Amino acid sequence: MNKTRYLTALAILATTPTWAAMNIQPDPDNPTGYVVARSDIEAAEMQKTADPMYQIWSQALSTAPNTVVEAIDAGLMSNPDNVKRAERVFPQAEWDFLTHMAAPEYTYTRFLRAIGKFPAFCAEYTDGRDSDAICKRSIVTAFAHFAQETGGHIAIDNTSDNPLGLEEWQQALVHVREMGWSEGQEGYTTGCGQNDWQNKKWPCAVGQGYFGRGAKQLSYHFNYGAFSEVMFDGDASVLLNNPGLVADSWLNLASAIWFFLTPQAPKPAMLHVIDKTWTPSQREIDAGIGYGFGTTINIINGGIECGEQNKDKGQPVNRIRYWEGLSNHYQIPLETDEKSTCWQQTPYGSLNLNGATDVLYTNWDGNWKYYADRPGGYSFECELVGFQTAYSALVAGDYEKCVTNLYGSHSSWPEVRVVEQLDPVDPGTDPGGNGWDINKVYNAGEQVTHNGATYQAKWWTQGDDPSQGGPWEPVSGTPTTPEPTPTPDPEPEPTPEPDPTPTPEPTPVPDAFIQWQPGTSQVADGDKVTYQGKCFVAKNGPGVWESPIQSNWFWDEISCQ
Repeated sequence: MNKTRYLTALAILATTPTWAAMNIQPDPDNPTGYVVARSDIEAAEMQKTADPMYQIWSQALSTAPNTVVEAIDAGLMSNPDNVKRAERVFPQAEWDFLTHMAAPEYTYTRFLRAIGKFPAFCAEYTDGRDSDAICKRSIVTAFAHFAQETGGHIAIDNTSDNPLGLEEWQQALVHVREMGWSEGQEGYTTGCGQNDWQNKKWPCAVGQGYFGRGAKQLSYHFNYGAFSEVMFDGDASVLLNNPGLVADSWLNLASAIWFFLTPQAPKPAMLHVIDKTWTPSQREIDAGIGYGFGTTINIINGGIECGEQNKDKGQPVNRIRYWEGLSNHYQIPLETDEKSTCWQQTPYGSLNLNGATDVLYTNWDGNWKYYADRPGGYSFECELVGFQTAYSALVAGDYEKCVTNLYGSHSSWPEVRVVEQLDPVDPGTDPGGNGWDINKVYNAGEQVTHNGATYQAKWWTQGDDPSQGGPWEPVSGTPTTPEPTPTPDPEPEPTPEPDPTPTPEPTPVPDAFIQWQPGTSQVADGDKVTYQGKCFVAKNGPGVWESPIQSNWFWDEISCQ
């Protein structure tokens, strides 16, 4: 056995965290695959997302049916409660006040429908927080960013282009499509057609352009696909095939609300910065990241607009001016624990949060840790990671898709199929669970079950029955032994007394041979040993663990003469 591999395996086992119990069996329909029970998959997912914040995030991204959304209009008694709150704190008159220059595709009704799609926006808080104030602050924050992303940016004293003398924070939503682009043009197709998980999940449509559209200026096929899944019950193809809907329907504002509610872990959702549901980690606090409008800048574009080096750059300066103008107009105070700037913050892209225990992530990827009791050492589980993957912890069913590697995003991952129920397997021969396998190599510390009892290996072993001791020690349980079927004793027939024969003298074992004992004998090259009635000579530097019976690499059988 290779010593380096043995020690590495022990080191990995020593640092591997506690994992969920899983029963993994060979797939009877696939000679190279495995099957796991759905109940095991669901239990593992629940264990990894037990923090209440995952439930809050999921609820924030829950959506109303489009049939309900498209029935929303200003002033209707049938409007959802969150829409009625938005109408109350931000009526049609305020919309008109901020959209004198807006493109005609943006309307108040579409704004209300965008809000109605997401019941968490302008929702009711039942824990004492001021629901109306949070709703108002959310809308005003959105408009400050609209003014930067799609605004006119015309100075108030430029009377030829701004005859109404509008403040720049009153010039939001001027552009519904990215400047220089129009429908029918192909563009922003970087990565389209590649053989990767993004194209398997969100394939580009021929002839379509994924340039910026809507209040958020949604761009690139993977963003169109992800947004389409939220808008159309998991169907990414709707907007991939018809991205123009993001400009020409209420989706032009819904895309911005979706972005407002979606955490991009480790970055929080903007809503939860504003309503203070989110609690910054210690590393974020040390990096200057806390509550207030400044953190929403960091979420949107921190790498370009935040940090000391960007203090005087035009984009963040504009956003802050627009927020200050809007918050003054709508009398939204700056709380003592808030900052409207982000020049004092480390951009999220430069902040190393790896290993932080108070940071939550929202994407699944294959767990590549070594699991000695599972086939091939694979985990057959996924883990939360701080980068975008094909699988979201906030989307029902994505954990199972990750385990089965639906989009081929994990190279060398075993083939896995999820079934409702596994057939019972003899624990003494189950190669997928932790039952003892006569052909499997076990290292020190690994546990197996055999005949109803659990044993732990004391050293490297292969083929040694755990119930016979040796390299195994019992951990729990009592082994069961089947009762033999009794057979009647045969009647003895008389036999003649044989002539006595002399008993041969036993052949003495030469002094040069060592009686080899498992787990205790240490030998060097050339040493001769006896074990189980046979004789061997050591080679290649064997140690205490390598049985002469099992290892041809370290031993040669020789004559005992």
